[in-house]
Amino acid sequence: MSTWSTNLTFAPLALSSQDPLPALALSKLDDWGMVTLIGPDSKAYLQGQLTCDVVSLEAGKSTLAAHCDAKGKMRTVMRLFHIENGYGYLQRQSVMATQIPELKKYAVFSKTDITPSDNIVLGLSGEQAQAAIDAYFTEGDDVRHNDIATAVKVDAQRWFIISSPEHAETIAQHFAAEATLSDSTLWDLYDINAALPRVDSATELEFIPQAMNLQAVNGISFKKGCYTGQETVARAKYRGINKRAMYIVTGEAAQCPQAGDALERSVGENWRKGGSVITGFQFTDNQAMALVVLPNDLDEDTQFRFEAQPEAIWEKQSLPYTLDDDA
Repeated sequence: MSTWSTNLTFAPLALSSQDPLPALALSKLDDWGMVTLIGPDSKAYLQGQLTCDVVSLEAGKSTLAAHCDAKGKMRTVMRLFHIENGYGYLQRQSVMATQIPELKKYAVFSKTDITPSDNIVLGLSGEQAQAAIDAYFTEGDDVRHNDIATAVKVDAQRWFIISSPEHAETIAQHFAAEATLSDSTLWDLYDINAALPRVDSATELEFIPQAMNLQAVNGISFKKGCYTGQETVARAKYRGINKRAMYIVTGEAAQCPQAGDALERSVGENWRKGGSVITGFQFTDNQAMALVVLPNDLDEDTQFRFEAQPEAIWEKQSLPYTLDDDA
């Protein structure tokens, strides 16, 4: 086990729901991992496995994508990008043991080597993150490399930073000089605010990509050729069979909502299961936020609650993007 972070303390931040986020924060993302595909057939192989258009992915860009089973249910949501001689992708550690063998299943017929990486994953966030990355990496694209690290842009205020265990402390110490240190829960909060999809073991093979809004964050190409699960994904778009979407909900909670937790919804004077939590964050003032997959035809005044705390009413919030699907 790597001990690179022994000299640094990455702990949960004590944030109330009214507190501003740190101008610059460095998070240790132990619950994220990297996989590489190296070899001349890697592009073609991934093109036949993922929802995104791998062929059109530019060298300096990244994209969200899903890897589905034959029924169109997601094994993972990943962030895919080019690395030297191939591709890398970042996904949740909790699905590594099940997703990688499925991705490898037909690779015996292709010249591509699919390997889980031991690289350390960090997250740099905040309004000063872009300037800090610009100062450390001389390249100007959304995927940047130097001799010891790779940085992958998520949005205007966030970057993944990936390095080998032997260089991780050097990189962390560099950014720690100006940044607040945090564990991965701060990254979860950013993902909730951005309504970015993810799949953990508790939600693996539960949802099709559109149920987590993947089409709204450019994670699905409806113009590429065949890939595993494409029939279901296309039918959800063109025949309107998808009845779910992912939403931000907020409310009072005694504990942080966890992936797979059930959220109940109001139906008249009764309550029924409403949806499944994708990820959650709890503030110090007992307020909390979560991403939840819910029916996409609910009334605007629908209320929500968790069975363990029925007196606390939750509400749906606005998404930072539109769910209109015209791609």
